[in-house]
Amino acid sequence: MGDKLLCLSNGHGEDAIAVRILQHLQQHPQGPELAALPLVGEGRAYQHVPDVPIVGPVKAMPSGGFVYMDGRELWRDVRGGLLGLTWAQWRVVRQWSKQGGKILAVGDIVPLLLAWLSGSPYCFVGTAKSEYYLRDEIGPLQRRSWFETLESWSGSVYLPWERALMRSKRCRAVFPRDGLTTERLQEMGIGAYNLGNPMMDGLEAKPVVVDGEQARSLTLLLLPGSRVPEAHRNWEQLLQAVQGVQRVQNNRPLTVLAAIAPGLDLEPFTRALDAYGWQATRKSVPGIDDDAAQRFSFNQGRLVLSQNAFGDCLRQADMAIAQAGTATEQFVGLGKPAIAFPGEGPQYTAAFAEAQGRLLGQSLILVPGPEQVADVVQRLLQDPDWHQLIAENGRRRLGLPGAGERIARDVLQLLFGVE
Repeated sequence: MGDKLLCLSNGHGEDAIAVRILQHLQQHPQGPELAALPLVGEGRAYQHVPDVPIVGPVKAMPSGGFVYMDGRELWRDVRGGLLGLTWAQWRVVRQWSKQGGKILAVGDIVPLLLAWLSGSPYCFVGTAKSEYYLRDEIGPLQRRSWFETLESWSGSVYLPWERALMRSKRCRAVFPRDGLTTERLQEMGIGAYNLGNPMMDGLEAKPVVVDGEQARSLTLLLLPGSRVPEAHRNWEQLLQAVQGVQRVQNNRPLTVLAAIAPGLDLEPFTRALDAYGWQATRKSVPGIDDDAAQRFSFNQGRLVLSQNAFGDCLRQADMAIAQAGTATEQFVGLGKPAIAFPGEGPQYTAAFAEAQGRLLGQSLILVPGPEQVADVVQRLLQDPDWHQLIAENGRRRLGLPGAGERIARDVLQLLFGVE
């Protein structure tokens, strides 16, 4: 056909969402020629679409993409070559536009601005912002200070200049992350479509046969995050929380599933388990399809350390103890409760946890530290009505699976006229 589409994304989670859309574009017989340009990091998620070339320079920055949270992190990135990298990436985008290519921007204002500057027609998948940060279905959230109130000064979580980029005639569609955000943008005259959130794709529940002991057991998911050394510090705190739960639930078997990011060295995690009294075992846990998983036991508890069965861990767990970003949202989107407390950062700080609490509402239960987790677990187990409200809330805020396919279909129609 000669049609070309360049996908811009900025961050690991954004890359993963982009990949889910590109996979469906690849499958269409009249799909365009595809290319990708990850603006932050090395774009490892694009390995899942090997036929889609990365065009242009990529580089892992010292901040790991968390420049928003700390001015010092931004300065480290600038010293690490951020400005030169951005300039080189911009030249690639401009060249793409001159060749008649179109653009799919996934993430926040950075890919959106590059798409607009390119002069090409584009679509935008907004992954970073949600009206839930400012309001819920009932009305505006109460904020503690004048600065927090200032966040909603423009009437939307998207600021006027972001909305201007979305209103451009060359912006053919905006795909926000949830229905509440879509409604607000539509009220402001923007062509927004509520097609769901691709981060929930592929996480649909699969029936699993469990043994009698597991049917009686409580299954907890631990999410320590993906950034080192923060994940190691978080892991220590998560094990403290598990210890508290074991004390309270001493007459009930406990299954603990730990979803560790691929690429992280497991040795610090196993060393900490040893310090907490967990011992290696061969006993498997049904429903976790990972031959490389490491298994441990302690009293009536069993623990699985897995780097290859993320979806299985999310599906099998009853509730999560979480200090992670995207992974926590995906778990909540399955209709399950997550309990969280701040770590030392740089990502999962008190400010990040508070903002995530606004995004996820009652599905994320914030506590001051690991000592309070056992009490929340106990209350959740005794209150099925609370569970039901959490289930409805999580599914509403994250949307139904299949968004990647729906967005791909609209991109083909709106950018290329392909039905």
